[in-house]
Amino acid sequence: MTRKTRRLWIVIACLLCLGSAAALTLRAFSSNIVFFMAPSQIKTHPPSSSRTIRLGGMVVAGSLHRTQENGSPVNSFSVTDGQAAIIVHYTGILPDLFREGQSVVALGTIQKTGEMTASEVLAKHDETYMPKEVADELKRSGKWDPRFGKAPDASSWNAMTAQKSGG
Repeated sequence: MTRKTRRLWIVIACLLCLGSAAALTLRAFSSNIVFFMAPSQIKTHPPSSSRTIRLGGMVVAGSLHRTQENGSPVNSFSVTDGQAAIIVHYTGILPDLFREGQSVVALGTIQKTGEMTASEVLAKHDETYMPKEVADELKRSGKWDPRFGKAPDASSWNAMTAQKSGG
């Protein structure tokens, strides 16, 4: 075996090791990534039931239902982005700042029924806060343009039409 051939085999072995390490690293990262999705995105492209996602939107007014199951509070509410709504089931105590008609982000999985089972619910921290992803989705759907004031109340979304941006 010549010196050039040995060197070639060493380079090939190093590239295989590097490629294997990169593939293992990317696979480990992909199983831990949690994507943000709006209700309309989930309705059009539902994720697999084993995939953990963050669902963001506004809590639909009048949709909160509280019950008790085995001594634990069970909450059910709808989250909307103005185009679609997803029912969220959460077992546990909701955050103090959780309100109907306010921004919320729920972490959990989408079931085969299209409803979400949340493991965590995050509420806004003041009256002007809206998660960046929710604001971006409202802008993208044409439901809100920040140039025209604060975001609309979630209860008015069903009657809204997309705003036309001025040229």
